Amino acid sequence: MTPECGCEENQRAAVTRRGLLAATGAGLAGATLDTSLAFAAEPGYSGDVLVLLSLRGGFDGLSAVVPAGDPAYYTARPSIGVPKSQLIGGDAFFGLNPALSPLLPLWTGGQLAAIQAVGQPAPNRSHFAAMEDLERAAPGTSIRTGWLNRMLGTNGSREVFQAVAMGTAMPARVLGGPAPYLGVTSIDKTVLNGEQDGRPISATMTRLYESAPAALKRTAGQLTGALEYAAQLRAKGYTPANGAAYPNTDLGAALKDVARLIKTRAGLMTATVDSGDWDMHENLGTAVAGRRMFDQLRALATGLAAFAADLGAEHLRRVTLITISEFGRRVAQNGSGGLDHGYGNAMFVLGGNVKGGKVYGTWPGLATAQLRDGDLAVTTDYRAVIGEILRARCGVSDTAAVFPGVAAAKLGIVTAR
Repeated sequence: MTPECGCEENQRAAVTRRGLLAATGAGLAGATLDTSLAFAAEPGYSGDVLVLLSLRGGFDGLSAVVPAGDPAYYTARPSIGVPKSQLIGGDAFFGLNPALSPLLPLWTGGQLAAIQAVGQPAPNRSHFAAMEDLERAAPGTSIRTGWLNRMLGTNGSREVFQAVAMGTAMPARVLGGPAPYLGVTSIDKTVLNGEQDGRPISATMTRLYESAPAALKRTAGQLTGALEYAAQLRAKGYTPANGAAYPNTDLGAALKDVARLIKTRAGLMTATVDSGDWDMHENLGTAVAGRRMFDQLRALATGLAAFAADLGAEHLRRVTLITISEFGRRVAQNGSGGLDHGYGNAMFVLGGNVKGGKVYGTWPGLATAQLRDGDLAVTTDYRAVIGEILRARCGVSDTAAVFPGVAAAKLGIVTAR
């Protein structure tokens, strides 16, 4: 068994009362639909569905988007560096790990891009603290809401399925705040805790709040409405389109359910999905099947490729998926053939309006004098990247309301609406 890092990764902030009542961690099940809710075929929100894929544990961007043109990379990683001869895609300087080959058609087709040397404004090698900073995204302020919740607030939507943490009953703090959101472990396994035959808790809730003040009635209605909509989806069943074959993993199941919600036009504005086990302090391995990093990247690529295929061109053109991680890994491998916690990292952006097939960002170099305490330096703030996407694709004109004190980047990574 491979030992895991002593820092506990799976921490979650408490959800707000409104977020809880708006249907969260208890799970969901079919129930009576509140007639005040409607699931329109064309909801009012016209921006992209923003899918946030969190690579938890500290993703090694240098193994995924390899700076083969920097000789210091191979000096620092004599046994785990990915040889130039194995790289795919990329350009004259960067190349992609061969494990990402399922994504190569999206890269060459211009729907997948990467950003290198991206990260938080200051190093933080604690999983819990770094993830909290990443999801709150407001260092130096008293703001405690998550940045995705603030994004929801700028658009003012109140659709019951406007924001979903898919695959977990306890949404991450990135969704924490006053705007309603859902925590859904699975569309087909959506149950309300305690709901049994002969004990219709959701129906009881509807009766209980029938004469309640409007604000409370609406909150309860969002819960029962979500239950009913999930029941409708479950009854209808789902077969991925275009021959998409999702891997039999938690990530594959979550991405399939997100695609399902996108295609039913349930009013989804954003969805979060988690992918864990990136904390590879030892035995990261070479770039061949059966090695830890290769197999992890292959599973990630297979899931994302299936997600894109399932959506097809029609739906992918209104979706932007981004990957984030709390920090990168050290440039130099350690004595156990792995990588300790670092700083600068790589992000991926996938979508129908991504200007893909390119690595964006400013490369700082890997020579000793160019490192930040032995780590890849950060030259692009991750918030600026997301801010550019929010402005160009999600209709957020005031990105400072989401990321205070940070100007949106001008990378040109996506086509503006």
